[in-house]
Amino acid sequence: MNRVPELQGDHLRLRELHAGDHDAFARILTHRVLTRYLGNDRMNPGQAHAAFAQSLSQPHTQPRRKYTLAVCAPDDDTLVGTMGLLVEDYGANAMLTSLALLPGAPMRGHGHEAGRLLMAYAFGHLGLHRIWAGHRSDHHRMSTVMHAAGLRPEATLRQLFHTQGCWHDVTTYATVAPEWKRQATDSELASTAHPASTESNMYKSSCKSAT
Repeated sequence: MNRVPELQGDHLRLRELHAGDHDAFARILTHRVLTRYLGNDRMNPGQAHAAFAQSLSQPHTQPRRKYTLAVCAPDDDTLVGTMGLLVEDYGANAMLTSLALLPGAPMRGHGHEAGRLLMAYAFGHLGLHRIWAGHRSDHHRMSTVMHAAGLRPEATLRQLFHTQGCWHDVTTYATVAPEWKRQATDSELASTAHPASTESNMYKSSCKSAT
């Protein structure tokens, strides 16, 4: 299996999903408010169950492209949110996805830390070069989260996805490994110093062969 080790931050930690996360995970995907700005419509219980099963199987795929992780408090293993990474099929690029925190989560206001932990892992263990993320252009509070994560504005993608009966523009942000490392903390830099995995070497080889 290709499992992510626990990623520990000051206010939260990320870990792989386990079977006991089902109800909290489904609560996010079926929540009317939490799904308002996501790229897919609110799910019914059956759809949420299927999405959880797919996410739970991610460590068993090879090469692994999708990483959906549980957000937990530093001293509590209960899932109170999710954070994801989608590795693209070409180059050494990935997209941050699925940041959602349940109401009352103790790390609210620190969601950017989940993104930073996952970027440190991606730039280090996975050997990726570029990471981007986006939010619906009318979700104005997310701009602060993106900047705090170390991402910078890049473009507006017009009418990228269709939810709640209409099309939505998405504002994108990005960073590349050398740029992000210049503003990383010491602990984040220590994470990026880990040798790149065999999987990341495959990404680099495919990039070279394409050129």
